[in-house]
Amino acid sequence: MNLRPRYGDLLALAAGLALPLAFAPFGLFPLAIAAPALLLWLWRGATPRRALWRGALFGAGLFGVGVNWVHVSIHVYGHSSLAVAIGLAALLAAYLALFPALTGWLYARLFPRGGRLAELAAFPALWVLGEWLRGWLFTGFPWLWLGYSQTDTPLGQLAPLTGVLGVSWACALSAALLLTLLRGPHATPRLAAAMGVTLLWAAAALIGRVEWTEPAGAPVEVALLQGNVDQDLKWSAEERRGIIDRYLELTRQNWDRPVIIWPETALPAFRHQVPKTLDELDAEAKAHGAGVLVGLPVMDADQRYYNSLLAVGDGDGLYRKRHLVPFGDYLPLAGLLRGLINFFDLPMSSFSAGAPDQPPLRVNGLTLAPSVCYEIAFPDEVRSLLPAAQVLVNVSNDAWFGTSIGPHQHFQIARMRALETGRWLLRATNTGITAIVDHRGRVQRRAPQFQTGALTGSAEPRAGATPFVRTGTLPVATAALLLLVAAWAGARRLRSRPPRPRPAPAPERPMEIPD
Repeated sequence: MNLRPRYGDLLALAAGLALPLAFAPFGLFPLAIAAPALLLWLWRGATPRRALWRGALFGAGLFGVGVNWVHVSIHVYGHSSLAVAIGLAALLAAYLALFPALTGWLYARLFPRGGRLAELAAFPALWVLGEWLRGWLFTGFPWLWLGYSQTDTPLGQLAPLTGVLGVSWACALSAALLLTLLRGPHATPRLAAAMGVTLLWAAAALIGRVEWTEPAGAPVEVALLQGNVDQDLKWSAEERRGIIDRYLELTRQNWDRPVIIWPETALPAFRHQVPKTLDELDAEAKAHGAGVLVGLPVMDADQRYYNSLLAVGDGDGLYRKRHLVPFGDYLPLAGLLRGLINFFDLPMSSFSAGAPDQPPLRVNGLTLAPSVCYEIAFPDEVRSLLPAAQVLVNVSNDAWFGTSIGPHQHFQIARMRALETGRWLLRATNTGITAIVDHRGRVQRRAPQFQTGALTGSAEPRAGATPFVRTGTLPVATAALLLLVAAWAGARRLRSRPPRPRPAPAPERPMEIPD
């Protein structure tokens, strides 16, 4: 089927626009197979320039819809104009669209003739390498990786073995097999593709039956606090005492729980500004045999401040956020940008990064692997505290993104970390999504968004290490690169072979004319 170039371009944009529906909160996970399959079909036979353009259009649709929630924090809470907020969100989407554009250009440049070798071997490898590159370049933005859409499907069960990048690979391979299944009248390739998809999904489901980790003690009762503080009021000096009292009251209502967790920067003051409050909380927690994790900013002797988690009561340790969000936790090129746009002058937008090798926290006998907000999106950073830690803890303040889809995507990413590591996850947030997630990524308890309260339940400490915890993402990225090189070499050999000579036609027999 031949399409006019402009129609193919529109289809690429449409595929990108549809793909965010595969992720939370929509959960239409088959689109994570169908949308890349359509893009691959549109790349088939395209020139490198056309493939780059279609990849860019696909990325513009994907990220224009999928991360449009960033404009909420800029406009609503940064008090910038709607035009400025939309412009900045569009710039982010344009940057992120460069990655599928580069993937398309490389695919068409290295495999100009396409073919099944390119589609089944090179396309998934290139897709994974593109996601991997996006996950660390310029501090990384590993949002909307294909694998995150599969938290509740058989393919998601590959996560403890390969990490989320391996799940992305399985999605891209499924897309290539689907395209083979739908193409042409030849029965043999279609049958092989059907068998390949069946085997891939069945193998993932079987892997999901494996218990990679084991219980390390009895379940522990926990309370996760959700203060539901309006972002516009959070750093107001007039509101500080009321916010602190709200969290203290929620804490006192749950002294029967040995582990209590406050959200990110729940205490809206520096540690040295509220020593009496912290000392009283520490003494009260010890009297009740409880440990409390408090989210708060901490300033050091050099006037640097950190987004932190402090253990008080029956607990020990201070964790400083390691992976900061550009334009959120700190401002790149601050001398040029600060003062130009209101969003860049927000309180607490000049955090420093904590040390990369911090130890786990200990609360009431539990060893915890903490992460603050955006850090949960980086698989290798979360696994760096394992297998020593028994439970994952993520604190966040997604009030920045209001009622948008951003908090739902963030929560789905956090669930994948539990699945990858074989650890329960305790997630405390200011406005939601606060939840308890088990070691298979399943939601056990979840608090309603935008309500004040405490989510109570239990979490099971676990020991051991999944294969992903031991190896991280690098083996998957390395395997993708090796497979890409092998596919390219194989395609070159096929192109260099002389065409097979066609058999000479049989000589025509002279026509016999009967007498």
